Amino acid sequence: MKINLFALFIVLTTITKVNAQHTDVINSNRPGESMSAFAVGKTVIQIESGLSYVNEKHSILDYSATGFSGDFNVRYGFFKEQLETILELNYQNDTYTSDDFIESTRKGLKTSTLGLKYLVYDPFKNYEEKVNLYSWKANYKFKWRQLIPAVSVYAGANLNFSSNPFLFGGEEISRISPKGMLITQQIFPGAWVFVTNVFIDKVGTNNQTLGYIATLTKGFNDKWSAYLENKGLQGDYYADGFFSTGAAYLVNENLQVDAYVSKNFKTTPDFLFAGFGLSWRSTTNYKDVMIRAPKGDKKKDKSKKDKEKDKKKKRLDEVQVEKP
Repeated sequence: MKINLFALFIVLTTITKVNAQHTDVINSNRPGESMSAFAVGKTVIQIESGLSYVNEKHSILDYSATGFSGDFNVRYGFFKEQLETILELNYQNDTYTSDDFIESTRKGLKTSTLGLKYLVYDPFKNYEEKVNLYSWKANYKFKWRQLIPAVSVYAGANLNFSSNPFLFGGEEISRISPKGMLITQQIFPGAWVFVTNVFIDKVGTNNQTLGYIATLTKGFNDKWSAYLENKGLQGDYYADGFFSTGAAYLVNENLQVDAYVSKNFKTTPDFLFAGFGLSWRSTTNYKDVMIRAPKGDKKKDKSKKDKEKDKKKKRLDEVQVEKP
C-alpha cells in the first residue's frame, strides 16, 4: 500500500542505487485514494480493483441511495522509468428512494479518467546512504534529507461520453475536461510514509473543483500496513471533506489485498463507503535498470599511488647485472 515500506527502505539505503521506480514488491495506490509519487516501472502493467458498499442520504432533500460501487484502475510504465499512464474507471449501481415514494435503480459508469504521471524529483536518486556497521541507532535516526519529498506531476482528462444518473448538475455529455495534480511523498523512520495530492479537477466547467488528499501510511512488518486519509473538496456546486482508514496485506511480491471504510463530514448528502480490493502486477517484460553509486576519491588516490609506484619501478633492461 503506497509501496511496501520495508522493501522500499532497504532499496533506499543500499550503496548501489537502482535508477528505477520498480520495487521488489508491488507499489499500489490502494486502498486510499491518493496517488503515490513513484511509478510502477517501465513495461510493468498493474491492475488495482475494488468493490464497495455505498450508502447515501440527504437530510434536506430527504432521499437515500444504497448499492455498490466498482473501481478498476490500470497503470502502465512506458518510455521512461519515471513515467506511467493511468486509466481510472468507477461504476456504480444503486437503488434510489425519495420522500415522495419514488424508487428507481441507477447504474452507469460514474467517472472515467485517463492521465499521465511523471516523477520530477527523487531525493534519493544518486544519493549514497552510508551504513554504520557498528550502530543500529545511527542508521535509523532522523535525517534532515527525509523531510525532502519526492515530487511528481499528473495531467489527465475526464472522459464523459454518455449520459448517466450520477452526473452533477450542469455537466455536459461528450465533454472532455482536464485534471491536474501535484504529488509529494516522504518516507520516515519507523516505516512511515506521508503522501499529499493537491489537484484541480474538471477545469473550465461549471463543476470545476479544487481539492487535496493527505495520506499517512504505517508498515507494521513486511506483510501488513494501515493508513489514515483525509480528503477535501471545494467547488461551486459541491464542497465536502472525507475521512478514510483501512489496511492492506501483501500476499506475495505481485499481489496485495485490502479493506477500507470512508465517511464524509456533511449530511447534505451523507456518504458511507466500505469495501475491499486487490492489486496485481505483471513484471514479465521488466528488465532491471542499474547504475553504480559514486566510488569517491579512493579510486583516484589509488591510481595516483599506482602511478608513483610505476615511476619508481625500474625497467628490466635498466637493471645492472653483476658479473659473477
